[in-house]
Amino acid sequence: MEQRRWYYLLPLAGTIFGIWYIRTAFYDVVYSDYIRLVNSYLPDVWDPSRFLVPDVLTRVPLTYLGRIVNTTFFHYSVTFDQILGVLGLGLSGAVLAAYCNRRGIGVFWTLAVMAVTFSLGKWEMLTNGTGWVHFFAFAGFYYHYLVLDRVWAGDARPHDGRTLLWLPSLLILGAAGQYCAVYAAALFLAYLFGILTGRKDRKRPAGEYLRYFAAAAAPFVLYLISNSFAVEDHAGMQDIPLLEQLLETPLYFVRFLLKSLSSSAVGISFAISHFTDDLPYLALGILVAAAYLTALWFQYRYRIYERTILPLILIVSGGVSHVLVMLARWSFLQDDYGMSSRYSLQFSAGVLGIVLTCALVWQEERKARRGRRPAACFIAAAFACVFLAGAALDTRQELQIAPYRRILCMERAQIAREFENVSDDVLRENFEYRTSRPESGQAVRSALTILKENGWNVFHEEQER
Repeated sequence: MEQRRWYYLLPLAGTIFGIWYIRTAFYDVVYSDYIRLVNSYLPDVWDPSRFLVPDVLTRVPLTYLGRIVNTTFFHYSVTFDQILGVLGLGLSGAVLAAYCNRRGIGVFWTLAVMAVTFSLGKWEMLTNGTGWVHFFAFAGFYYHYLVLDRVWAGDARPHDGRTLLWLPSLLILGAAGQYCAVYAAALFLAYLFGILTGRKDRKRPAGEYLRYFAAAAAPFVLYLISNSFAVEDHAGMQDIPLLEQLLETPLYFVRFLLKSLSSSAVGISFAISHFTDDLPYLALGILVAAAYLTALWFQYRYRIYERTILPLILIVSGGVSHVLVMLARWSFLQDDYGMSSRYSLQFSAGVLGIVLTCALVWQEERKARRGRRPAACFIAAAFACVFLAGAALDTRQELQIAPYRRILCMERAQIAREFENVSDDVLRENFEYRTSRPESGQAVRSALTILKENGWNVFHEEQER
């Protein structure tokens, strides 16, 4: 297979673009989830009591190291966290570029994969900063799928088998956090599939996948045990039994799922600006659902899963993500809750799986040279264009909004510097921290006090003066 080493320049370009976007759309000031983190873990980031808690595995242990580095060398810079997130996204792009290179996927399709990967539809994850570790987690997920793909195809490297045994523990216990549920579900289904098919295929012995299954199950069980000690605190959630709500408003769940699916085509920022009623959301949701089902049919019709498993795992991961988000967030009783940009990172896995499946179908038909099924090529290209157009629209929309986001952050920074003379209501509204709770203003004040006493974040510049 022809090797295109320059493919790796594409994720590098995407990473540079992401860093440029951060510099364009943001000014270094804490807000939102950072208020909780500052109050919970600062100023003494070396205090073991803040780490040795029963639910430590739910708090993503890798972030403790990140806070130590950030406070020690970067004066608790949000920009530092944001750039870490972009670098993590770049690693995901590098893994996908390696897959495209290895499978001989063409330039157009590889560019489509990169466009989806680096789309600014995930702007909220990129600008928030607190989610930087999740980008690294997904890069780890994709790398695991890539290694598994080599083992599945029968061209494993010497250490691939051992990697599949230790990598789940590293990711689930150290970096994945809440996303380990999607990761574990995708692995369990892949390994079960490997066990079932391995009974008929000597190249993929069932016992091998049973060991990999156990290696993923053990850390996941530990995570669940740790999670049982966590105290959930979500503002706005309604205390209603799922079955009761399902029987009372079944169409609510249909709308929730379809709107969630529609966000895989275009993000909520673009949708709010251009859609005036529910019809476009629902139509896009149906279109994305059709793309998922068509990709699964392509997998079966062309027996793609027999040669390569990575695209199928990504499709399953994306589909499971939509279901899990609905199950976890339906009780907010907002049918567009699943469209939030914060879910774009996990939903994009499904889109990547669909695009890669379409690329392999196109590749298969091109090899046949007889145009056996031109309709399949047309459908594959059409779905790819839908997701490409969505990525382009989301990116264009966000680039237009980016300067205004920066201005908002600069205004927030000015309020932060004068917080001692500002009311709690103003702090609560401007720092986007649990705005429905009156006590949130005091939480913001407490966080800013900690930062000022230590000369961190927006107060570092004042201290140097």
